[in-house]
Amino acid sequence: MNKQGVTFKLFAVTVSFFLCFYGLFTLGQLLFFENFYQYQKINRVESSLKKFSNNYARAQWDSERVSAEAVKLMTQNKNHFAIVTLDGNVKFDDPYQIKIKQDSGEVTDVSISLLLSEYREPFTALQIRLGDHLDVQGEVDGQSSDHMLYPARISKEGGPFIGDQTMARPEEYSKRVSGTVIGLLLPNMKTWSLRQGMLLMALEEWFPLTEEHKKQLERGEVVEEEWTEPWSGLRNIIVVQPILYDQQEPELVFSVTSLQEISEANEALRWFYLYLGIGGFCIIVIMSIIYSKMVTKPLISLNQVAKRMAKLDFTTPSPVQRNDEIGSLSDSLYTLSETLDSTLQELKNANRQLVVDMEHKQKLEQIQQEFFSSASHELKTPLSIIKGFAEGLHDGVSAGKQDHYVQVIIEESEKMEELVKDMLDLAKLESGTVKLRSATVLLSEVVEEVVAKLVHLLKDKQLQAVVIPSNEMPIQADIGRIEQVIFNIIVNAIRYADSASSIMIRIQSSKDSTMIAIENKGIQIPEQQLELVWERFYRVEPSRNREMGGTGLGLSIAKHILDLHRCRYAAENIDEGVRFVIWFDA
Repeated sequence: MNKQGVTFKLFAVTVSFFLCFYGLFTLGQLLFFENFYQYQKINRVESSLKKFSNNYARAQWDSERVSAEAVKLMTQNKNHFAIVTLDGNVKFDDPYQIKIKQDSGEVTDVSISLLLSEYREPFTALQIRLGDHLDVQGEVDGQSSDHMLYPARISKEGGPFIGDQTMARPEEYSKRVSGTVIGLLLPNMKTWSLRQGMLLMALEEWFPLTEEHKKQLERGEVVEEEWTEPWSGLRNIIVVQPILYDQQEPELVFSVTSLQEISEANEALRWFYLYLGIGGFCIIVIMSIIYSKMVTKPLISLNQVAKRMAKLDFTTPSPVQRNDEIGSLSDSLYTLSETLDSTLQELKNANRQLVVDMEHKQKLEQIQQEFFSSASHELKTPLSIIKGFAEGLHDGVSAGKQDHYVQVIIEESEKMEELVKDMLDLAKLESGTVKLRSATVLLSEVVEEVVAKLVHLLKDKQLQAVVIPSNEMPIQADIGRIEQVIFNIIVNAIRYADSASSIMIRIQSSKDSTMIAIENKGIQIPEQQLELVWERFYRVEPSRNREMGGTGLGLSIAKHILDLHRCRYAAENIDEGVRFVIWFDA
């Protein structure tokens, strides 16, 4: 990176700015995060308790509604609370309860938080459900409702007791309840925490209230005080929210919220920010390099474009999309480069087209020469024959030979007519002016018509045409042109077939295509010449023996018709002859 370049200067400024910003941010986290987090948490707890106390005082909830709202509040704030009087009598301290109806009809509420604290896994294994029959032994708290039972042991019908196993006789407990579960409110075991014992310890330590606290609460003020649990040394915040009634003694919502997680989180964050600082520095350096290069990249790109244009290279990328002077310069340079490049490409294209035209012209001239050479060769023989026999008639041959001479002249004229007709068909196909008239047709029907027309030609060579259709499906094609293709291929097969053999014509359809294969027994085609059979005037016999073939244009005409139909086709040697195969796509 050049120290005098704009990229380095921008990099240095960016790194300095982000390092200062990142340093201030990290310092703020280390110095003020714990106090800020604690302040936010206490405010959230106070707001929730105030809302709860107002709704509680206004709606006069029953015990089930109180439990439901308490669970919601404790889940949101991760704390525990109780509703007590100014004298410290507990009215509600555990939302997680089981409601049991005894055979006598008496309903007893069973508090389960303390039991869960000591016997969480065995209790969970009981899988208590509504309608289960339970046997509970425990104590009734004198400060609580007479119907609230704090269990020491509990069992499900037919199962063992879980809980305190030191007392062997049920009489040693103050109360025993046996009945059916009609109400059930259990905590989520994944988020359950051991706060119930801590709440009871805090209640014992705070009550009776000091005079100062009592006066504050009677005035409706919230009491907030940090408290360290003596057994574990954990930091907590106690928030006492008064519930005020008209002309009644206020009740209190006594909440204990742990602050230990804040201290632990802050300690972890100190180490986290130490490692994050190292990683952040590396990221800032890397991002600053990327950022500086992103900003200066347009200038570097424009400089490279200018250098390429100086070397007559006008291929440029898209202009820089910016609404400033750099963007305007990029647009202008891009337009100039695009115009010059377009002009240069036009010249190159014109030159390439000229080369193509010249090559095409040479190819056409070569094709014309080959065509005229082949056509003249094909026409030379019948013309010579016609001329010779016509001269014989002119010179006055014997009367017995005149009919033979005339017949030969007629036959050669017909051959010339057939050749000229095929040449005209081929020229029309090669010109691209032929339009197909597509229709639905069965190949077997077309083959039968062609074979019927060639019955005399087959009979002359003692041949038999065998048509074997299999699962044939109709195809879409120009019926007349496809008949011409099949006619030419079958005629070619007849000409080169051994006498007294069979011409096999197989038609088979699949899901994707329909195939027709025409094969004969006879002379094979050299492997290197299989692709040449579709060329004009090609014959297997290089000597162009007139006894073996026709005009030499039949397969070339078939090739052009099949190309118009977008068919696949091939010629191949088989064990005793040659096979022509055509595939029509479905």
